[in-house]
Amino acid sequence: MLQNLLALHQIAQRTTSTASCGQFENRVPEKQKLFQEDNGVPVHPKGGIADALLYRATKILTVGGTAYAMYELAVASFPKKQD
Repeated sequence: MLQNLLALHQIAQRTTSTASCGQFENRVPEKQKLFQEDNGVPVHPKGGIADALLYRATKILTVGGTAYAMYELAVASFPKKQD
């Protein structure tokens, strides 16, 4: 039992190692310059087509979900008639 726990401890240490994290470049300063630039363009189109599509999809789902919730509340507020 103890050997299994020690083996698990070694595996966990290996998978959480940060030795391979040096291969990614920090692009946060580039994105900050892009989004903080004062050029009169709203934030959602500044990130490109993907951000604009994500913004529109979120807006459509929010409006659609709100309308559906209001419809369901209206249906639930009027009880069905008993025959």
